[in-house]
Amino acid sequence: MTQVQGAGALSDYPTSLSPSRAGDFMTCPLLFRFRSIDLLPQKPSPAALRGTMVHRALELLFDLPVHDRTVAEATKLLERSWEELVVAEPGSAAVLRAELSIAEDAPSALVAAAVIAPAAPLIDSYFGLENPQRLEPHEREFGISVEITDNFTIRGFIDRVDRTPAGDIRIVDYKTGRAPSARYEDKAMFQMRFYALAWWRLTGVIPKMLQLVYLGSKSLLRYEPTENDLEATEAKILALRAAINLAATSGVFAPTTSKLCDWCSYRDLCPAWGGTPPALPPVNSWAVTPARGRLAT
Repeated sequence: MTQVQGAGALSDYPTSLSPSRAGDFMTCPLLFRFRSIDLLPQKPSPAALRGTMVHRALELLFDLPVHDRTVAEATKLLERSWEELVVAEPGSAAVLRAELSIAEDAPSALVAAAVIAPAAPLIDSYFGLENPQRLEPHEREFGISVEITDNFTIRGFIDRVDRTPAGDIRIVDYKTGRAPSARYEDKAMFQMRFYALAWWRLTGVIPKMLQLVYLGSKSLLRYEPTENDLEATEAKILALRAAINLAATSGVFAPTTSKLCDWCSYRDLCPAWGGTPPALPPVNSWAVTPARGRLAT
């Protein structure tokens, strides 16, 4: 097996991992390389951008007084999230405009209404699953980062953390798509076990409940983790890190073909589809930047 030049500097690579990047490697090692090492740009999909808007609206919803947490007010927050997107990410806003074939000179109110319309049903779905007037989240969009072994941190952003008066913790993640079939539920829950492990290692408390909120299918997926579950998750993450390190030091990130290839932004660069990946960047430029957030309390 060959080694990349400067592989000695990769003894601790990767120094951190998030559920998304772990998922990339499990899906396709070459996808991990393109996103985490080559840092190739990826055009956001309209569905993903609408998901970002809905997440933002649900985050802001809990800033409102309890009696104002209504469907109507949440829909107004969708408009605010669109306005924020226009200012912060005009390129992403253009993707949504293009999907709907909105003229460049269209009035801003008309544009906002057109963009919000496909996302509004997801807000309706949320209110059919939870009553936000009865919730006071402990944390929202919580950036978590904790070292689980020497020079290796797990990290991520948790959509919502609820805590009961008795101290029980529920970790909640919003999904704008549909719930997976029973066959794929365990794969979907990996992200939540990842977050639960991070919370446990940071606070010493094992979350009582993990909850995925699927707005696209108006359904909930719940799981009560055990200490054994989280220890197994930790072992899996450390094994993933070792596999990533082996790929990095050898320079071989093999592609894995599946139905997901049809939606991959990097298909033209994939050798499995006749493409040629770019040369690996210099080793000293490889980085996985940890998310920085407040510590849990």
